[in-house]
Amino acid sequence: MSHLKLTLPAVILLGGFLICSTSSYGKPEYVKTTKKACAYCHVDSKAKPKELTPAGKYYGEHKSLDGYTETK
Repeated sequence: MSHLKLTLPAVILLGGFLICSTSSYGKPEYVKTTKKACAYCHVDSKAKPKELTPAGKYYGEHKSLDGYTETK
């Protein structure tokens, strides 16, 4: 029984880390490489879940804004 008391919390904690580590977050490096402000790709940076503009969705799929054209 004491083995279960240690193993179960460790498994839950590890699962939490795995789930959280798969999320993608905007980083300052993205601003340097794209030369665009955060608001160019993100509708509201504090919103959960993150809402992306069409440019943000394009960047997520292609990992670059090369070839992206703004539609109005």
